[in-house]
Amino acid sequence: MNPGNAGGAKGGRKAEAFEETNREAANSPPVPTVDKQGEEDLWERYGAKRGVWSQKMLAALQSGVKGKVWFSLMDKVCGERTLQVAWEQVRSKAGACGGGGISVERFGKDSQNRLLAVKEHLSEGSYRPQAVKRVWIPKAGSASLRPLGIPTVRDRVVQTALKMAMEPIFEREFAPHSYGFRPGRGCKDALRRVEQLLQSGLVHVVDVDIRSYFDTIPHEKLMSRVRERMADGRVLGLIESFLKAGVMEQGEKMAPSQPGEEGTPQGGVISPLLANVYLNPLDWLMSQTGLEMVRYADDMVILCAEAASASTALQRLRGWMEQAGLELHPQKTKVVDMGQPGAHFDFLGYRFWRGKTNGRIRRFIRPKSAKSIRGRLKPLTRRTNGQSLEMVIARINPVLEGVYGYFKHASAAALEELDGWVRGRLRGILRWRRGGEGRGRGQDHQRWPNHYFAKLGLHSLKQTQDQEIASLRVGDTC
Repeated sequence: MNPGNAGGAKGGRKAEAFEETNREAANSPPVPTVDKQGEEDLWERYGAKRGVWSQKMLAALQSGVKGKVWFSLMDKVCGERTLQVAWEQVRSKAGACGGGGISVERFGKDSQNRLLAVKEHLSEGSYRPQAVKRVWIPKAGSASLRPLGIPTVRDRVVQTALKMAMEPIFEREFAPHSYGFRPGRGCKDALRRVEQLLQSGLVHVVDVDIRSYFDTIPHEKLMSRVRERMADGRVLGLIESFLKAGVMEQGEKMAPSQPGEEGTPQGGVISPLLANVYLNPLDWLMSQTGLEMVRYADDMVILCAEAASASTALQRLRGWMEQAGLELHPQKTKVVDMGQPGAHFDFLGYRFWRGKTNGRIRRFIRPKSAKSIRGRLKPLTRRTNGQSLEMVIARINPVLEGVYGYFKHASAAALEELDGWVRGRLRGILRWRRGGEGRGRGQDHQRWPNHYFAKLGLHSLKQTQDQEIASLRVGDTC
């Protein structure tokens, strides 16, 4: 039976039963939003999904199960409610087709029958994921490309269900200084922590870069760490099947350089969780030795008070990476003395830089990130686009608002520079329409001053930052 298709009277009856189960779940008494003894906090802390995890399981997770190993999880993975929630998440994110050629929209037209087929195959142990479709996308601020794996819609649903069943088990044990792809945490939390540590005097920074981390995670060592907490053979087999599913490029299945031995595709739903599982021992090693590490997936920095401590941390890190079958990038991994004027390091799109005159550490937009932003805006601001300036501004404003949402803590100078570049592109459009060539310059600045674009509604990064700072100051005086 093809798991992507199910039909006939039998499939129709099962689909009706599936829908009835979902209606009953929707109409059942809701779980209290505020549980006794802080149980509500546990749902959020461990990223547990209601309908997948129960309060009884959550209580067992908090108190600790015998041997710290969980059994019989497949019933949670293939539960009808779990698969329905997983499908809803996949549908909300949309995304491209995988190797099967079935889009999210097409899957949705017959989702109940398809989910029933998936449930049957998972229950019987006959589910087989398809090869991941590999596409190449530009690296931020670089001319080179990096691979991105796109699983089929069906496989994304199963990976999502698998993640929902697994995540709380490992979330309970993840270190507090790990911020990537975890419930209730994000890039801004990691950046805030780095800034706090720098301000506290930990200015000797080990800037870490793992060479091709997602592509080189050894499967057997990874699965060994998963087995430390999970003993359901069917779930373990399902994880391994995703790891060994292979890659399809231009419609043909590609043979990896080391078949079935290493790597978890970037783009897979389950990949970030597995990546965190593999690096979790490193997180605790650094913590137990008194080192302050901040990690977001495979991006990490170690901050120390003294140069000798940073050197020791780097040596310890190299030793751990060698045992783990990973490799540090020899040029990109380095120790930076942020106590020196002009010193800098990059982390999560920002550049932390020590001023040469006042000695303050400020955040700028990383040059590669700035180049990537300009690359997104250039196609929208071509001189020959044929659209009114109001329409051009309406198209670029959402991009600028998103940029500000992430880079609002960059220095005013960095935001002002990007504002100026955008206005220069717009002046270039107006200049071309007057018969001129090149970017706006000279008298163009007087002909179309900054306030001209402000009146047309152009989003200004610097002005938005000024307004936010002013509102915070007013709040402090109230």
